[in-house]
Amino acid sequence: MFTYARTSSVKFMNYFFNIEPALSGTILFTGDRHYILKAAETLFSDSGLRLLKAENAKDALKIIRSEKIAVIVSDNDLPDTRGIDLLEYIREISPKTMGILITTDADLRTAIDAINNGIVSRVIMKPWTGDHLFKNVIEVIKQHQLACSLHTENKAALLSMVQAVELKDLYTLGHCDRVAVYSLMLANAAKMSTEEKKDIKYGSALHDLGKIHIPAHILNKNGPLDHKEQTLIREHPVRGANVARHIGLSERIVNIICYHHERFDGTGYPEKLRAEEIPLEARIVTMADIYDAITSNRPYRDKSSKEEAVKMLTSMGGSVLDPELLELFINKCLISETDPLSIALSEASSYSDEKYQSIMNEIVQVARLTQASN
Repeated sequence: MFTYARTSSVKFMNYFFNIEPALSGTILFTGDRHYILKAAETLFSDSGLRLLKAENAKDALKIIRSEKIAVIVSDNDLPDTRGIDLLEYIREISPKTMGILITTDADLRTAIDAINNGIVSRVIMKPWTGDHLFKNVIEVIKQHQLACSLHTENKAALLSMVQAVELKDLYTLGHCDRVAVYSLMLANAAKMSTEEKKDIKYGSALHDLGKIHIPAHILNKNGPLDHKEQTLIREHPVRGANVARHIGLSERIVNIICYHHERFDGTGYPEKLRAEEIPLEARIVTMADIYDAITSNRPYRDKSSKEEAVKMLTSMGGSVLDPELLELFINKCLISETDPLSIALSEASSYSDEKYQSIMNEIVQVARLTQASN
């Protein structure tokens, strides 16, 4: 039924460093085949994650009601019910628990429907390998951590998720923080509502979330990417949006993550949207993202000055960038007598949500320190 190769502690650490920060949580494996449960126990023995086991749905539900389970991995062929039915019920009584279904080709249609309906996060087909199972469980654990961080507005955890991407790309440290600040400046100039600006702040901070799946050596490559590497890079908006959508983030946040590489003339990715087809919040973050990229050091070039950046942005109006937003960004945010970072501080203090204000203040402070060091 499966091919098993034990993941050594060294191998786990290699994988761990590719998906920082540190992982924690409890996994529940459900199935009536003792040798598979034993294999799972061995597979995750060096992971730092807690593993519980249940042989049937009844025992699994007892554990769910008494423990905080981050991820449940269930065989679809259980002695007392289908695994998919178990996961659907668990979704109702423990909505923060994420499900992984192990099944056969015969149940594939049901499994796909379960993903589309948000019942499960992943489907693993039999026969599975230890490496494949391990990777999928770790990735869903990360989704669970992100969901908990955002739903509770946990400042430290949220920032660590952003830094998880940046630590893999040595040339973009502080990038997400600065993009959040520039995006809020432009959103303010565009007179967007407080709720819209909150989502823009979260979306811009998490816009590169999908890069967690990209190996660090590709992100830091000093030279042109080959076709396979380019394809992997171009997948990151959709990967990140899928995570955001699954954990219930707002449509605006999902739009930012998914569409921040679209171009105004329709030549971007992933969907080649053009002009107003691109959600306004994504067009705003695209502007901020490109400006920060131009004014930051990268593996293939040195940073440009603000004056050079304005010229480069102007040349992109109507092709890459929304020309109306571009005019606002240049005249109200860059060539303004008021320091954009000071505006960000003022904007943060205008929010009544103390937890949100605390997050904003910390992001702006990080951005100020990062700019001062450039």
